[in-house]
Amino acid sequence: MTDILLIEDTAILSELYTKALESAGYTVTLAETGLDGRRCLETTRPDLVLLDLHLPDMNGIDLLRWLKQTGRMTSVVVITAYSSINVAVEAMREGALDFLAKPFPLERLLVTARTTLELRRLSSEVARLNGEKHRRFHGFTGSSPVMQALYRSIETVSSSRAPVFITGQSGTGKEVCAEAIHASGDRRDKPFIALNCAAIPRDLVESEIFGHVRGAFSGATVDREGAARMADGGTLFLDEICEMDLALQAKLLRFLQDHVVTPVGSNRSHKVNIRIIAATNRTPAHEVSAGRFREDLYYRLHVLPLCLPPLAQRGTDVVEIATAFLKDYAREERKGFVRFSEESEHALSSYAWPGNVRELQNVVRRLVALHDGVYATTDMLPPEIGASERAPVLVWSNDGPLRNEQIRPLWQVEKDAIEGAITLCEGNIHRAAALLEVSPSTIYRKRMSWSDSQTADAVTAALI
Repeated sequence: MTDILLIEDTAILSELYTKALESAGYTVTLAETGLDGRRCLETTRPDLVLLDLHLPDMNGIDLLRWLKQTGRMTSVVVITAYSSINVAVEAMREGALDFLAKPFPLERLLVTARTTLELRRLSSEVARLNGEKHRRFHGFTGSSPVMQALYRSIETVSSSRAPVFITGQSGTGKEVCAEAIHASGDRRDKPFIALNCAAIPRDLVESEIFGHVRGAFSGATVDREGAARMADGGTLFLDEICEMDLALQAKLLRFLQDHVVTPVGSNRSHKVNIRIIAATNRTPAHEVSAGRFREDLYYRLHVLPLCLPPLAQRGTDVVEIATAFLKDYAREERKGFVRFSEESEHALSSYAWPGNVRELQNVVRRLVALHDGVYATTDMLPPEIGASERAPVLVWSNDGPLRNEQIRPLWQVEKDAIEGAITLCEGNIHRAAALLEVSPSTIYRKRMSWSDSQTADAVTAALI
């Protein structure tokens, strides 16, 4: 039996929520204050916590932080008024998995509970898997712990028919991830159709997805099937989904509900059987709070979320990926490169890679196109990565003179220590914070400050 702790002080609402959840087969424990909820959490470990952020005796955010600090973190969905949705976003930064903005229908409550519990089950299953360590996996390269966890997650979600929502910075490989999910599942022999919503003019996106008939609009000289029908039986990947116009988001929502395609300018409908994978380089919850992304579409798509790590958090993967690119492009260009020199490997590992894998790919492709040899050296790399010809400057330590290249900026040392701890803890920020003896919120704040790595690089260069 699944246990849910409901922390809600409004008697009418708590009774309504409890009856709906119990009718769905869940066991519900009610706490009317934050203190009561804390007492329950001190003695039990529910499968899911539904937490109202506005409690009579404390702020729900404080209770959420207490859960993190004491290591009692469980699956939490926060409940807040629609006008306070920014607070819900803050709660998600503190570890909540999702939020419900009042007022919401009971069906929304049940869908959120079901999907959150399914994520908990999948996470537990992934944690139990101790399969072979992959260096290459369906287009990905890398053997770091964070990527091993991602590979296992992909294998797990690939067997489901539920939508997958991929998030991650530009250049981290969101389309590669979507293709890996498709290739790992039972639809692998069916079509995989990818559509970049940001690369298509807004007035043509509907036609690209649902198709059109001849004469439907100016320029429609022939019938067009559309991506949804082309993907029938397989997978439709909608990249940069948050760029989609709000009016079209409503049509996409209807399509997700009934899987019926009506081409632009036609009265005929077509039933299709497809799996949807969506992706964005933005934070979906932020887009919802800003009114740029429909909340109901968010809930429909955000069933199985996957977050791709930036390259800077993948440790030795940088050299593995760069070497794979080097060999591929050397073969393509008929060059003699075999590997990177030790110094260039260090330079690649020390760089922040704001453009992630895409930037690394471009750097290696340019290197192979312009140079030749057995080893790729630092002087073949762009100056910002490690080939600048600065005059050596000596400073002194207790152990004698140090060259300027042996000195690293303090923010970079701190960043490496924090990211290294997170990697060793397999992405568990709370465990890493405990080992580093800092608050998890400190890590979140510092990681946000490092997001603009280009600015940091410019400042560092100016100080040298």
